[in-house]
Amino acid sequence: MTQLGFQNDMIDTEKGVISREIFASEKIYQEELEKVFTRAWLFVGHESQIPKPGDFFTSKMGAESVIMCRDFEQKIHVFLNTCSHRGMKVCLYDEGNTQTFTCPFHAWSYSPDGKLVGVPHEKELYSHVLDKSKWSLIEVAKMEIYKGSIWATWDKDAPDFYDYLGDAKAHLDLVLDGLDGSDGGTEVFGGVHKWVSPCNWKIPAENFCGDSYHNPSHISVDMIGIGPSAAKGEKGRRDNELADAQHLWISFPGGHGIHSAMKPENNAYIEAYKDNPIAEEYYRHCYEERQIKLGDKARIVPFVGTIFPNTSFHGRQPRALCAWHPNGAESSEIWRFFLVDKAAPKEVKDLLRKYYMRYSGPAGMTEQDDMENWNYATQGSRGVIARRHPFNYQQSQNIYNINDPVPGMVSTQMTEENARQYYTCWSSYMQEKNWSDIMAHPAQRKSGTSR
Repeated sequence: MTQLGFQNDMIDTEKGVISREIFASEKIYQEELEKVFTRAWLFVGHESQIPKPGDFFTSKMGAESVIMCRDFEQKIHVFLNTCSHRGMKVCLYDEGNTQTFTCPFHAWSYSPDGKLVGVPHEKELYSHVLDKSKWSLIEVAKMEIYKGSIWATWDKDAPDFYDYLGDAKAHLDLVLDGLDGSDGGTEVFGGVHKWVSPCNWKIPAENFCGDSYHNPSHISVDMIGIGPSAAKGEKGRRDNELADAQHLWISFPGGHGIHSAMKPENNAYIEAYKDNPIAEEYYRHCYEERQIKLGDKARIVPFVGTIFPNTSFHGRQPRALCAWHPNGAESSEIWRFFLVDKAAPKEVKDLLRKYYMRYSGPAGMTEQDDMENWNYATQGSRGVIARRHPFNYQQSQNIYNINDPVPGMVSTQMTEENARQYYTCWSSYMQEKNWSDIMAHPAQRKSGTSR
């Protein structure tokens, strides 16, 4: 089977068609690793995972292993997990605490600040040539700690992280802040779910951009009821906290796509988390505190979203950051970081832990539905005949507002505009355009905020 590399006409958002080739071609996958994942800002982890000096968490950027660690001066670093001698991983563990990272191949050792500190037989074998200061671990070009979340890029010319997020930042804040509106009041809860799924990484990333059209996939789960009020007879995957809200599908410069909701002006509390009265009381209290702190801004409530290229979030029920790590043209390594308020009582965390497991992950009842869709969509991109016919992306085409009622390219009905803009941005990376072109977007041009 002949596989094509990327071609500009594979993405035609004016006609609303996208080639299936981009979801199955190994050549395109290899180009993505080179052109997308070496430039974009990527989510690495959360500082709550490495609270003490010497703590580390092994993560990924693109297809490559990286180490997120805290040195003995409390500074956080992100390094490529490869020895500068022969390339063996210097850290073979998922997480832990260490004085040094020692390569198991030839035992070169590095301190948590990345410096090469130990070389066996250094005096007799290397003393006349080796300058250890030049052989430290390879560090990312830029790193940003944002409300506890840690992001990095290999591109020294990439925009600052705040500029990269743009107005999408306000929606990411809703996930990272405490439910009472406190700044960055969350932490990663328990371990990280990790599994491999036979799907192209872009399919789940696009799904979380705001694909609400796939809800029929979850009818069986909704009929059973798995939410945090299920024991009280509530049906559905989650409590209906947004029953009175106007849903908003919003695209932003940089390819970010968000699905949030706007509550009415009176913004009345809707009872939720009924399975535990302590949890219900906590969430009611957080709701009231958030109203006081944020005022009218408290009307915006998170649902799902994707920060380009491969970091998505669930905003409330459940509440998590998701990384869709590329693992081949037809394979993704999926990592889910569950979030919870640091200040939440034990009873709340216990309730959420059980709910999160029911909902998400490889055994989660909702995510199993999603994975079946993603896997078959990837398979449906592989066939010789299938690849001659593009996918349809025409839903709600050209039906949107600019910066109304919130900043961005806003739709108030189900739409594939977020997906169309996501792939427009992806295409710009694949064409190796400059950063100003990558960040070009209808909302940006209309508001005159181009950088």
